[in-house]
Amino acid sequence: MARIGIAVVGFGLIGREHVRRVREEPQARLAAIVEPDPSAAAAAADCGVPVVSSLEELLAERVAEAVILATPTALHAEQAVTCLEAGLPVLVEKPLAHDLAAGRRIVEASERTGVPVLVGHHRRHSPWIRAAKAEIERGTLGRILLVDALTWFAKPEPYFAAEWRRRKGAGPVLTNLVHVIDDLRNLLGEIVEVRAVASNALRGFETEDTAVALLRFENGALGTLSVSDGVVSPWSWEHGSGESRWFPRAGEACYRIGGTRASLALPGLALWRHEGDGGWMAPFECLRRTIAEADPLELELRHFCAVVAGREPPVLDARGGLATLAATLAVLEAAERDRPVVPAFRI
Repeated sequence: MARIGIAVVGFGLIGREHVRRVREEPQARLAAIVEPDPSAAAAAADCGVPVVSSLEELLAERVAEAVILATPTALHAEQAVTCLEAGLPVLVEKPLAHDLAAGRRIVEASERTGVPVLVGHHRRHSPWIRAAKAEIERGTLGRILLVDALTWFAKPEPYFAAEWRRRKGAGPVLTNLVHVIDDLRNLLGEIVEVRAVASNALRGFETEDTAVALLRFENGALGTLSVSDGVVSPWSWEHGSGESRWFPRAGEACYRIGGTRASLALPGLALWRHEGDGGWMAPFECLRRTIAEADPLELELRHFCAVVAGREPPVLDARGGLATLAATLAVLEAAERDRPVVPAFRI
């Protein structure tokens, strides 16, 4: 089977991660790198493939069969639409776009051209998330009533040296909580109402540093979320799961999902229930599943190859990515307006 030629657009932190995995994936080959910044382009030249300065130049060279967009979010819509109209399937890093109008452009282009989009919410491919979803779908937890999710970590001051990271929209809601929103949509279904409070009291930047949200799901379940990039803690997905090589593994659960038959903590898959058919006074038992851990970004790339080859539909297509974006933007809108917001997830 011929390997799929994939171009990576953007050679920043996440772009380099994608480049490494494309080079290691037996189903793929690195066709080119697109990077306008001269310093990054010089580093990309060591990868042994053409390095071009623009997407238009890449398309003119006709060396790629698919594209990974690892560029700033504000560029996603224009770049994705250009690729789709050229017939190239696209993996768009999260979030899909910077606002709903831009996201709708990507959805429309994908559906008009019939060219697939895979949105890079890589936790959709996490063994922990997949195992939890299977337990929920089997009915192990009974009817889901509650979920509580924490995303607490402390970003170092040098992280904010770039001015754009201090501006509105660059805070932990759109950067980090968007992952949690997608996880919960994947596990529990659509979010139909959001209430939220946000604060920038720690640093005084234009963007938030801390936020708390209350969610109502379409199935009647309720959720509480909290995020902060100024809190020292082990309670985040990155620190709990050990799936990212950038963060130390603490092994603590950061999600708790409560049902009428049992509750589940993630990551770790600790399932808590009462023995027998007893109620709250019966002894507890805790069951822990062992899973084969794997790199979600590697699994995501493997899935993208299957999407490009037409063997599988996208796990999260542009329309699904737009629903995640809508629910995440609703957190910011609810906090700003101090009122409940209904995400426009049926777009």
